[in-house]
Amino acid sequence: MSVFRRKSITEMLQEKAASSAKGMKKELGVFDLTMLGVGCVVGTGIFVLTGVAAANHAGPGLILSFLLAGIVCAFCALCYAEFASMVPVSGSAYTYSYATFGEIFAWVLGWDLILEYGFAASMVASGWSGYFQGLLSGLGLDLPRAVSSAFNPAEGTYFDLPAVLIVLLLTFVVSRGAKESTRLNAIMVVVKVVVILLFIIVGVFYVKPSNWTPFMPFGFSGIVTGAATAFLSYIGFDVVATAAEEVRNPQKDLPKGILWSLAICSLLYILVTAVLTGMVPYHLLNVKNPVAFALQYIHQDWVAGFISLGAIVGITTVLFVLLFGQTRLFFAIGRDGLLPERLSKVNPKSGAPEFSTWVTGAIVALFAGLIPLGRLADLVSIGTLFAFISVSVGIIILRKTRADLERSFRVPLVPLIPIIAALTCGYLLISLPRITWIAFLIWMAIGLCVYFFYGYKHSLLAKDKGNS
Repeated sequence: MSVFRRKSITEMLQEKAASSAKGMKKELGVFDLTMLGVGCVVGTGIFVLTGVAAANHAGPGLILSFLLAGIVCAFCALCYAEFASMVPVSGSAYTYSYATFGEIFAWVLGWDLILEYGFAASMVASGWSGYFQGLLSGLGLDLPRAVSSAFNPAEGTYFDLPAVLIVLLLTFVVSRGAKESTRLNAIMVVVKVVVILLFIIVGVFYVKPSNWTPFMPFGFSGIVTGAATAFLSYIGFDVVATAAEEVRNPQKDLPKGILWSLAICSLLYILVTAVLTGMVPYHLLNVKNPVAFALQYIHQDWVAGFISLGAIVGITTVLFVLLFGQTRLFFAIGRDGLLPERLSKVNPKSGAPEFSTWVTGAIVALFAGLIPLGRLADLVSIGTLFAFISVSVGIIILRKTRADLERSFRVPLVPLIPIIAALTCGYLLISLPRITWIAFLIWMAIGLCVYFFYGYKHSLLAKDKGNS
């Protein structure tokens, strides 16, 4: 039964203090955290998903889909915010599960998040490569075909050079420390938001209310399907919690950062969807670049150029935040001994977990450069949904078992809101394709082998309890 051993929140806070003493710098505030959340959530979803979801699932009613998905996602965000106010420690859902469910569940969730962040970063890097090569092509420059995409000899491609280069560049930025890297992220997020606002301001003058009729061409079921698709656009705000140990006032700033980022992202998604479906008949939006397409549709090609640039910047911020979150997750798991402890070593000068940063960069670069990951998108979703469910259920458990813990933020209407969050995520889980579940279970089986052959024996919690 030792696999169910739990780490007390007091122990976690002591480890956090020790990490700070070793060089983990507390430099981030609400603005930095909000920019991290917006940087990860607003990216490919707003530039790609809005058109496809409107054309195939919800029509103009996608506005309601995003509103519904935003409300449900807000319930999950509230649960994250309460945990962050109680346990301001790196690791996000992995750390919370260690305190709530025990070591084996924490490991499963940590392994699950490694899947989420790692594959997501690799896929985003591949998408960035496509946009970047499109920009080069517009300038009359083309890369040799052999290094233009992932390994596929039948197509004459062997290596995605741009994807590898952007991953290594952003890995270097992340290794410079939280403050420097989040400052660059904030600049890129501001550029991205300005470009999105430019689209809204220009596009609103070309909105034709007749394009919003019929508002729900696929019926209410289409709205729900659209909400399920839209929900996945919000994946990423949980990365904010991975920066807990580098926040100046985590009990107050983390909940604010999580909720502010979600509020801004929801508003942007709804506004863009409303303008987009008002400019162009929804059935024409099944394209890879719906925002730029809409501007070309109304013959505003000069703005479309800015949108393409904004898409590249937007995708860059998503990749950056995923790399940032992955390194902090490796740091937390390595500190617990479930993965090699070297992953938790902090560079005293930069205050960043340098080794885990470069391990993350190397793995993501390898996957992005060699492996076509287009069919693995659902694996990112399944990993995130499991994390959301565990955090939501954990709030209910800790309200019963540890009512004495200080909470600077409390989820209202417990257990109703956490139950709604968990059930909604569960519904989305069972709607995922069978092949996704098979791949996920294989990944989890590999993870359990790693735990029982390495993590179980090297767990620092096991050693501490053995010594005591």
